[in-house]
Amino acid sequence: MNKLLKVFAVSYAAGTIGICSANSVEGKTVAFIPKIVGNEFFDSAAEISQKFAKDWGFEVLYMGSRIADVEEESKIVSQAIEKGVDAICISSVDPEGLNEELKKAIDAGITVVTWDSDVNSSYRTIMVSQGTPEVLGHMLVDLAVDSLEKRGVDPDKKEVKYAWHYSQNNVADQNSWQKAGEKYIKENYPNWINVAPKNFYSEQDFDKAIKIGNQIIKQHPDIDVIICNDSTALPGQLEALKEKGLDKHDITVTGFASPNPIKQYVKDDLIEQWGLWDCGFQGAIASYIAAYIDSGHSLGVGDEIIIPDIGTFKVMPNDCLVEGAATEKINNGVVLLYERLIFTKDNVDNYNF
Repeated sequence: MNKLLKVFAVSYAAGTIGICSANSVEGKTVAFIPKIVGNEFFDSAAEISQKFAKDWGFEVLYMGSRIADVEEESKIVSQAIEKGVDAICISSVDPEGLNEELKKAIDAGITVVTWDSDVNSSYRTIMVSQGTPEVLGHMLVDLAVDSLEKRGVDPDKKEVKYAWHYSQNNVADQNSWQKAGEKYIKENYPNWINVAPKNFYSEQDFDKAIKIGNQIIKQHPDIDVIICNDSTALPGQLEALKEKGLDKHDITVTGFASPNPIKQYVKDDLIEQWGLWDCGFQGAIASYIAAYIDSGHSLGVGDEIIIPDIGTFKVMPNDCLVEGAATEKINNGVVLLYERLIFTKDNVDNYNF
C-alpha cells in the first residue's frame, strides 16, 4: 500500500502568525521523564535528545522508573522538582494522575512540556505529538489490512476476527488510537468482529505481554488479527506467537514499536510490517521547546518554531488531539510530527533504535 509508506499528520496553511527563530537555550536543564525506562522506545528517545541537547548547549537528564505506574512517575516528577531542573519533558502514564505534582512543578517555575502521551493541557505548555488519533488509529488498521492482503485474506469479505493488545486502559495516547481505529473499522470493515471489546492490557511489562499474548491465542484460536498499539505489547505478542509455533501466515500481528526489538521477529516471518515515528526527533523537539519556553520565549497557535538541525514546526490548537479542548493564547497547544515510519523485512536494517 503506497499510502503506508509515508503518512502525513497535517497539511499546513501557507500563512502563519509568526516564526520563532532559534534563540539561545543554553545552560538550561531539562528532566526527560518517560513512562518507563528500560524500553527501547524511551531509552533511544532520551539518548538522541541528549545528543541534540549537547549541541544546543543545554542538559537533558533522563529520569524514570522501571515500572509504568502513575505513582512511580509522580515520584520522578517530585525528584525533578527537588533537583531544581528548569523544565520537565514528560510522557505520561496517566492523563490526569500527575496533575498535583505537575502543578507543584509549575508553581516552582518549571516549564512543563509533554511528548508521546499527554496530560491535562492545563498542566503543560506544548504537547509534541506523533500525530492525531485519526492518523495513528487509521494507520494501525491499514497496517493490519495490508498484512492480511499479503497473506491472501480479503479484508473486505472475510469475517475478520481481531483484538487490541496494549498497555493500560487509562493511557491517553494508546486509548485515543484504539478508539479512532475502532471507529475506522466500523465505518470501513463492518464484516470485522472484535472478539474482546474490553481489550487486553499488559502494563508495559514484557513478561506479562508474552503471558497475555498466549492468553489471546488460547482463548481465540481462530483469531485473524492482533493489533498491538504499544511498544512492549508488540514484541511480547510476537514472542507468544513464536512459542505457539505460529507465524505471520497464521495470525496477523502488527502495531507500534521501535525497529530493534522486532528485527529478529520480522526476519523469522512472524510479522509482515509494523510502524512508528522518529521517537528520537520527537523527544529532542520536546526537549528543545521546553528549554526555549523556559528561556523566556512564547509560542501561540499558528506560530512556527525552528528546531535547529531538525526543521520548522507549527503550533496547533489542543483540539487537534482532543475534540472540544480549549487552548490558552500563550504557551499552550500541540506540535505534530510530519510523518510516520513503516518497517518491513526489507528496510528494518536501515534503522537502529
